[in-house]
Amino acid sequence: MSAGILTHEQIEALVEAGAIASESPLDAIQVQPTSLDLRLGGEALVLRSGFLPTRGSVASTVASLVTDRIDLTSGAVLRRGGVYLVRLLESLALPPHVSARANPRSSTGRIDVFTRTVVDGQGRFDDVPAGYHGPLWLEIVPRSFDIAVTTGMRLNQARFVRGDPLLSDAELAERLVRDTLVLGADDTTATPPVLDGALLLGLSLIPEQAGRPVGWRALERTPVLDLARPWHHAPEDFFSPVHPESDGTLILQPEAFYILASSERLRVPPDLSAEMLPWDVGMGELRTNYAGFFDSGFGWNPSAQGVRGARAVLEVRPHDVPFRVEHEQPIFRLQFSRTVEPCRRLYGGADSAYQHQGLALARYFRPPRDLVAD
Repeated sequence: MSAGILTHEQIEALVEAGAIASESPLDAIQVQPTSLDLRLGGEALVLRSGFLPTRGSVASTVASLVTDRIDLTSGAVLRRGGVYLVRLLESLALPPHVSARANPRSSTGRIDVFTRTVVDGQGRFDDVPAGYHGPLWLEIVPRSFDIAVTTGMRLNQARFVRGDPLLSDAELAERLVRDTLVLGADDTTATPPVLDGALLLGLSLIPEQAGRPVGWRALERTPVLDLARPWHHAPEDFFSPVHPESDGTLILQPEAFYILASSERLRVPPDLSAEMLPWDVGMGELRTNYAGFFDSGFGWNPSAQGVRGARAVLEVRPHDVPFRVEHEQPIFRLQFSRTVEPCRRLYGGADSAYQHQGLALARYFRPPRDLVAD
């Protein structure tokens, strides 16, 4: 069998074979083009710190760190700055040739909720080794807001991998031009540098329309953000708009949380998926993304003519010192992986909130006032 990321059809086959199990039946909405949304279980453990279960099970390793237990079945509030651990409803019994990789969902990263998937005997977050049999756990750290959650909510997702799916530099350079993977501000094909299997992409500090912000910064004092109420919350209760300085630059403040957007627009064809890579500290002391996985079909249309793609939304947190950025300054890297076969069901369906997006807050917020027509 060919190497690559499994598509929705292979994910459904894993479910049928019992390689993906759940305490309650999977919802159809969980199966995305090349990933599976995972759901919170019934209890959150309050921890003194994060951890990794390098020598044993999660349950045995975490026992000495638990200070409280919270019932999630009727809903509960997870407080900003707290460290929580929730066993997920899904568990795995993977074949020997299939591994998995997890990440926060886009809507989770955009509200500054830091999540990491933990599995038994694994010394790395978010990585599930080939052939793993056991439960899945999610570490949850709300950074900016108190959040209300309940059993069954989907904060993270997993993709399943066979072999090495990554495109080489030569393959990526060829697909970049052939498939118009990246569009510039004028909707023409862009050819950003290809380095170590990834594209180097930039930051937008020009508003999409005159007078609109180029980003959003999380407020210090906010109400509880209820994740059971999509499109409900007023964005001005949680964020303030960000505008560049008179010279077009922007100074990011240490430990503040920003929502910004890429200067380029992305198009992910049916036989590829994409992921933002961890930040290279050689380019500055900041984090640029929590989520950053793009399913097949993100921003895609068979023809680039008249199709603007979709921007990558960046979840930025500077560290240590204020950091000045400029328009189109390289700020993140994007790698592409092949799928085992072209996806038949592409990103952009009824639950795809960010298809063809520009600068966008999470689905929990109403459109900002400055974006609503008079």
